[in-house]
Amino acid sequence: LGGVGCHLMAVAMGRNTLTISQMGGEGAAWLGIAGHSGTQHVFANMGDGTYFHSGLLAIRAAVAAKINITYKLLYNDAVAMTGGQPLDGTLTVPQIARQLAAEGVSEIVVVTDGTERSYRTPDLPHGIPIRHRDELDAIQRQLRDHTGVSALIYDQTCAAEKRRRRKRGKFPDPARRVFINERVCEGCGDCGVQSNCLAVLPVETEYGRKRAIDQSACNKDFSCLNGLCPALITIAGGQLRRGKALAGDEAQFADLPEPALPATAQPYDILITGVGGSGIVTIGALIGMAAHVDGKGVSVLDMTGLAQKGGAVFSHVRIADRPEQIHAVRIATGEADALIGGDLIVSAGSEALLKLASGRSQMVVNCAATPTADFTQDPDWRFPLARMQDCLRQVVGNDAIVFLDATELARRLLGDAIFANALLLGHAWQRGLVPVSLTALEQAIELNGTAVAMNLKAFLWGRRAAHDLATVERYAGMTADTALQPEPALEQFIASRVAELTAYQDAAYAERYRTLVERVRVASPDLAEVVAHNYFKLLAIKDEYEVARLHSDPAFLEAINAVFEGDYQINFHLAPPLLSDPDPITGQLRKRAFGPWLLDGFRWLAKRRTLRGSRWDIFGRSEERIAERQLIADYEADVDLVLANLDNLAKDRLPVARQLLDWPAQVRGYGIVKIKGIAPVQALRHSLRATLS
Repeated sequence: LGGVGCHLMAVAMGRNTLTISQMGGEGAAWLGIAGHSGTQHVFANMGDGTYFHSGLLAIRAAVAAKINITYKLLYNDAVAMTGGQPLDGTLTVPQIARQLAAEGVSEIVVVTDGTERSYRTPDLPHGIPIRHRDELDAIQRQLRDHTGVSALIYDQTCAAEKRRRRKRGKFPDPARRVFINERVCEGCGDCGVQSNCLAVLPVETEYGRKRAIDQSACNKDFSCLNGLCPALITIAGGQLRRGKALAGDEAQFADLPEPALPATAQPYDILITGVGGSGIVTIGALIGMAAHVDGKGVSVLDMTGLAQKGGAVFSHVRIADRPEQIHAVRIATGEADALIGGDLIVSAGSEALLKLASGRSQMVVNCAATPTADFTQDPDWRFPLARMQDCLRQVVGNDAIVFLDATELARRLLGDAIFANALLLGHAWQRGLVPVSLTALEQAIELNGTAVAMNLKAFLWGRRAAHDLATVERYAGMTADTALQPEPALEQFIASRVAELTAYQDAAYAERYRTLVERVRVASPDLAEVVAHNYFKLLAIKDEYEVARLHSDPAFLEAINAVFEGDYQINFHLAPPLLSDPDPITGQLRKRAFGPWLLDGFRWLAKRRTLRGSRWDIFGRSEERIAERQLIADYEADVDLVLANLDNLAKDRLPVARQLLDWPAQVRGYGIVKIKGIAPVQALRHSLRATLS
């Protein structure tokens, strides 16, 4: 059951969470129907702010009603949803535990992330344990079977608050980061499912869609490591590599001309759009302060909504020569003179579009492909870049809008994408969209007092990008490797995969691949590309030998070195089948951490890949390996079926044949994730074979 607070968003997220309530009414709907629904037990969510306000009343009513319910109390030590304000009074986990016990709650468990707390088990009422969040599923099953009212106190600071406080130096920042080996990654998305984290980003590679960690957005929760995937490693120590602009020679960039600024004889309206936690409100505040320094009239209205949790945020900034000229603080329909878009999805949303008008509005928009929460549950979700760009062009016209990948520029130039919005502000100012002086804006950044030098530098690079984007992109190293590369010709693709399979196993194994693909190419060139991609995927099984080869590949170590510098250590998180025990609840093997010494073991194991498939292959007897070999045989049978019926296939059945030859793309992941994914794929395969037979 839902309640009031950030957790009510679970109601709209497909998490089997029902209803919302007023403060103090959490779980109250269950009081009346508990004896008539046929359901023996429910969970009810409640935040610490709600508990302090009046949530205890609902718990008291549940105890009096003698119903079976577990209250999941999220203790995140802040009113996180509306801006991270502190609670109105003192509230600690031991206080909550003692109060619940006194009210008659018969079973209480405290759950933490394992980091040190100011309290220990003796500080809690007798018999209340402190358990690790890794046991959460088992704890919930235990409480589900309890008779009466129980409580699970989940003590963990809000992720958004962690990032916010760390930027201000008010929260511990562990010298540990997650990094993903793209070659080992299967693109299954289990890391996103485990963590529900927006810092897990999609990456398109020549081997398909993979995952990467947005180091600027990562809250260092590390729950993504719980996914049964060997691609995720951690880096201990060191720091993110400095951006090109912090270590390079900037002499090639001449002094910039100052733009002609808009007049403010009539109010000039700027709409700033983005998502919570990225600094959109700060950008509005900087412009507002700069206008104040210039002696102008200004109003700033922030519309945050769910922004504290990564939702949409809008900042309405109105500037005029005199304060009395501003009669409303909200920008009216069609009256935005400029839009500074920190996020493309928000900028193309209905609320922003209503403020725009053709012939009046000018726009600078960050076109970085930042995924929404949908991506954490759907690994095939695609960022609708072209559609949203076209939508904005239709509203204001192509000449009135500039799309800039400010996120990538900030990361490459300054080493941290968090400065993307400051860079975007500089770009908008240089294009004449912000009617305040340069001196006033720079003074506003200094008065803000947060990362002053870096924000000033980001602002300058935004100006340079507006003046000469091509030169800035070359300096940042974006031109060659981020430009959209054409798909290689089929012959080149086959040759590259033959070389890859030779390194994977041997020349004979690679020839097996070439022979089948050539058979299809001779019979049907239209289907050859599908087979070339999918047959390679099945043959290049990510078994222990291959994971060892890819982790010890010098290219992977170079990729780490391109992101991190200093004295750092690589740690691998693996679940070796011969050394790991399965979790009794999930059946998933438990992962363990291994230090950099394992690289030598990887190199040794990679050289033993010739044992693959032989009687001496100790890894080849697992359920996963047997299933993978069967998939190869199944696919070869499917190719034979399509080729045997090729002459009899009508045009309307060719898409069915293509779909049959494309099913390996849906087989992803490791261990139980892959095994669970095979069943629906096999059902689809049998259906398609029946259609073609």
